Amino acid sequence: MLIPHPLRIEIQRTVAAALAEDVGSGDLTAGLIPADARARARIITREPAVLCGSAWVDATFHALDPTATVSWHVREGETVTADQPLCDIATDARTLLTAERTALNFLQSLSGTATTTQRFVEAVAGTRAKIVDTRKTLPGLRMAQKYAVSVGGGHNHRIGLFDGVLIKENHIIAAGSLRAAVEAARRLAPPQAFIEVEVENLEELEQALDCGVKMLLLDNMDLDTLHRAVELTQERAELEASGGVSLEQVRSIAETGVHRISIGGLTKNLQAIDLSLRHIEK
Repeated sequence: MLIPHPLRIEIQRTVAAALAEDVGSGDLTAGLIPADARARARIITREPAVLCGSAWVDATFHALDPTATVSWHVREGETVTADQPLCDIATDARTLLTAERTALNFLQSLSGTATTTQRFVEAVAGTRAKIVDTRKTLPGLRMAQKYAVSVGGGHNHRIGLFDGVLIKENHIIAAGSLRAAVEAARRLAPPQAFIEVEVENLEELEQALDCGVKMLLLDNMDLDTLHRAVELTQERAELEASGGVSLEQVRSIAETGVHRISIGGLTKNLQAIDLSLRHIEK
């Protein structure tokens, strides 16, 4: 998978930060190994997964040894099975020992997000609903996690507070009314930023539609209310269901006819993939 330039910069930043917190002033244990010793290793998955994070693994080893080679046996975004080899690594022994944990942390976490996302995407297959993420990400790893969502077949919601307007209850109270909040958003938001309003019931939905809002977040509505919301809207706005969505219920939500389903758990409830790095005897 081709990594866009902004994400390549982000990869370098996150890898540098991760190595800095782990290595600090130096790896005391790896220092026991002769500096000229070479080593080879293989990363294996212990469970089925969607592979995600290979670029972070490459960057981790190359940050410590520019001559290191990481040979991947599977492509980014490919589904792998338990005990399947993912890649082989050749580098000096100190680098291998120092980089191992950081590289695996990225790979197991991002593969976990991609795998979870794919399960939700598969659950709504055949409906028009898209699975989207939220801003409930690990601090400092938002771009990485949102990339993992896309690798798993999901879609990214706004990246941050700068590229979209989501008007919630507290914004409406502070602005004085829903209409006042929407009008202020239209004056202030840049042209490329979307404006979305969160509604908790059908009365608020109708108020938002009367204001000409084109994106509505349906917060914690039951299935009957979601069906009614779709009927009332009549395609005048894009509808997004949200609020504690589980894998067991996501199909029923999608079948109400909403356009999107946002799931904070894709990135908030991290379920890392079980991986193993095994040294290969020469």
